[in-house]
Amino acid sequence: MSALVIAGQRLNSRLLVGTGKYRDFALMREALEASGAEVVTVSIRRVEAGAAGHQGLLEALDWQRYRVLPNTAGARTAAEALRLARLGRALTGSDWVKLEVIPDPTYLLPDPLETWRAAEILVQEGFVVLPYIAPDPVLAQRLARLGCATVMPLAAPIGSGQGLRNRAMLEIFAQQRAHLPPIVVDAGLRWPSEAAGAMELGADAVLVNTAIAEAQNPVAMAAAFRLAVEAGRRAYEAGPMPERPTASPSSPAQGVPLPQPEMPL
Repeated sequence: MSALVIAGQRLNSRLLVGTGKYRDFALMREALEASGAEVVTVSIRRVEAGAAGHQGLLEALDWQRYRVLPNTAGARTAAEALRLARLGRALTGSDWVKLEVIPDPTYLLPDPLETWRAAEILVQEGFVVLPYIAPDPVLAQRLARLGCATVMPLAAPIGSGQGLRNRAMLEIFAQQRAHLPPIVVDAGLRWPSEAAGAMELGADAVLVNTAIAEAQNPVAMAAAFRLAVEAGRRAYEAGPMPERPTASPSSPAQGVPLPQPEMPL
């Protein structure tokens, strides 16, 4: 399986994972280990606020093992996202940022205009921008032209577990991949098979948080997602058989008598 390259950084794992919603840090660390992920996201707003269950989050991560990806979760406008991104760089020393601008409290859908505005400024300031977006191929191409390091279309609303709801649109992303940076399918997955499906479509990676953290056994689920992402990518690289409108026998048909037409009654 080929490596994933984002902003010139070679990553052996194509599974990115989040750090929210775990029962405790010990369980989070076990799940991260089982996932095999090299990139983990951290909400700077939570770290900054010292919200219950998040004190010491940055200290709980092995900085030698993982690339910490600050995100701007909680930002409702471009201005708020810029503030959180700059704070994240100050806290972590990393120029990488997962850009999220979400004003919608019900479905947590990203704002395309505010996302684009924030991305333009962050790229100019030297950030490696990984924007979270609706599955909009036109917006994705505009963000690519800005210089974003990835595009991160949602599979379904955040934390919904609805799976590949936006499969048709993600197929368009795959068709346009020559004009896009790495495609990271983010949000809404529930089963590892859905992660494999996204990879089979041609996604370069997937990001998973809730499906692992809220599983009955997060460590086992993290391992399952790890295997699914690898299987999906290997299948994509292998190339599927052609789809046919009719059946095709697996055994040679030579020497087999042709079926006789049925006699009328």
